[in-house]
Amino acid sequence: MSGLYDLHTHTTLTDGEMIPIELVRRMAVLGYSTVAITDHADSTNLKFLLESVIRLKISAEYYGVRLLCGVELTHIPPPLIAGSAREARNSGADLVIVHGESPVEPVAAGTNHAACTCSDVNVLAHPGFITSEDAYEAHDRRIALEITSRGGHNRTNGHVVSVARDAECLMVVNSDAHAPRDLLDKRAKFDVARGAGLTKEECARVMDLNIDSLVLR
Repeated sequence: MSGLYDLHTHTTLTDGEMIPIELVRRMAVLGYSTVAITDHADSTNLKFLLESVIRLKISAEYYGVRLLCGVELTHIPPPLIAGSAREARNSGADLVIVHGESPVEPVAAGTNHAACTCSDVNVLAHPGFITSEDAYEAHDRRIALEITSRGGHNRTNGHVVSVARDAECLMVVNSDAHAPRDLLDKRAKFDVARGAGLTKEECARVMDLNIDSLVLR
């Protein structure tokens, strides 16, 4: 399934400002057909988050939104990322994101590598100064690297695009939204992609990504 998507959003289930159905409604009005709620998860709340979002899927359908039930594994020690991703899958996650080594948070070294070598991970969020070696690992497992609009995390978008392009990685453009002001309309999403260094042709491919090819692999 293609169409306007956002695979990285947050709600009041963790540190966001919108309750889940408000997020879905606002995204529907902006024209989104696929939205993933991916609140911050560790071993203490992973199952609670997934159970909560699963209950919202029918409501999302009434607004014309395909809701993906996901988590963003955040500050998990790298040796435990694979196990946490597997637990998320077994608990009903449609999508597993790992909070990458952003330049503005103290993410443990090795997080990017652990994510890129884990077949249960779909997206590595804001991966900072990701190495070429890890990008090739992501390519081999069809793990997408994120181009983000979120302030601070987006400082390394240009580097991410360069490395992802060389490794022929999948790329996704996400908002990492925590509040209504963070949501992107189609024009803003395109601008984020272009500002990161993608050509217009690359933007078109990224914007029209077949989400099933990423989620149902």
